[in-house]
Amino acid sequence: MLEKLKEAEAKYIKITDDLAKPEIVNDQENFKRLMREHKLLTPVIEKYREYCNVLKSIAEAEELLDSDLKEMAEVELFESRESAERIINELKVLLLPSDPNDDKSVIVEIRGGAGGEEAALFAYVLYRMYTMYAETQGFKTEIINANETELGGFKEVVFLVEGESAFSKLKFESGVHRVQRVPETESSGRIHTSTVTVAVLPEAEDVEIEINPADIKIETIKSSGAGGQHVNKTESAVRLTHIPSGMVIECQDERSQFKNRDKAMKLLRTRLFDQKQAEQIEKIASERKSQVGTGDRSERIRTYNYPQGRVSDHRIGFTLYSLDNFLNGDMTELLEALRTADTAEKLKNNEF
Repeated sequence: MLEKLKEAEAKYIKITDDLAKPEIVNDQENFKRLMREHKLLTPVIEKYREYCNVLKSIAEAEELLDSDLKEMAEVELFESRESAERIINELKVLLLPSDPNDDKSVIVEIRGGAGGEEAALFAYVLYRMYTMYAETQGFKTEIINANETELGGFKEVVFLVEGESAFSKLKFESGVHRVQRVPETESSGRIHTSTVTVAVLPEAEDVEIEINPADIKIETIKSSGAGGQHVNKTESAVRLTHIPSGMVIECQDERSQFKNRDKAMKLLRTRLFDQKQAEQIEKIASERKSQVGTGDRSERIRTYNYPQGRVSDHRIGFTLYSLDNFLNGDMTELLEALRTADTAEKLKNNEF
């Protein structure tokens, strides 16, 4: 590990020097690439240099053990060795392989599952929860497509969460979310169990997925939904069919046909990117199955129990008795617990 760190430091020094060269500054694409590398390496190199300084302190303290300053040297040696052990553990975490998608914006897809109208109503609750959380993080949200119900729920809603590291914060949300509560439409007061599926997809960039225009069939259709002045009056909605994959994307959220087409293309590109990644993962037989889940959308990951006021994540056995706050976007504690569990699993498997 230390040998790798020496090589990383040499690379870091070279990148720092290159970033000061006029020819690099003028080459915007190359400059941005080097800036990203510099940003990724900075915390690792700073921690490595801190470790090197502690090693010097240990060596100096050891030299003083046979002198009149022995007592002071022993204290210094003990403290420095403790610091060295702590820094090594911190370096192991920093050296874990990062997810190349972590810095990306995401497209979130929420669909009502078992439970009919009650599931659709809870799909809206989850949409509201994620948008409120996104606001606390300084992220922007934008609906790409929504299929509303008469009672204000969502059969399906697809939306963009735009911001640096959005994927790293939301990537463990993919899966089946279960809700236990008494529906507003239930007169007998019985608790119902419904499910909603969530998929979190890293937004694909144009350079990652190339789409041949000849492979796309574009149709304009009338908007549909629960109601409203604009519904079914103009053909502003767009349906894209990607012929090679058979994938169909519809977008009707905007009044402008051109805006709907742009949003539909963004969603198509992201879904194709997600499909490509899934195929790559399947090819790697030794791929680690994370303790916090594989992102499999059929995996039940969480229960929201209204009568008990609790939210429980089944992957890590973590429960919060603050359901109202959680549904109002206060998700940080649970999301950090998921990230910590994932890091611990990687460290256990020596993935550094």
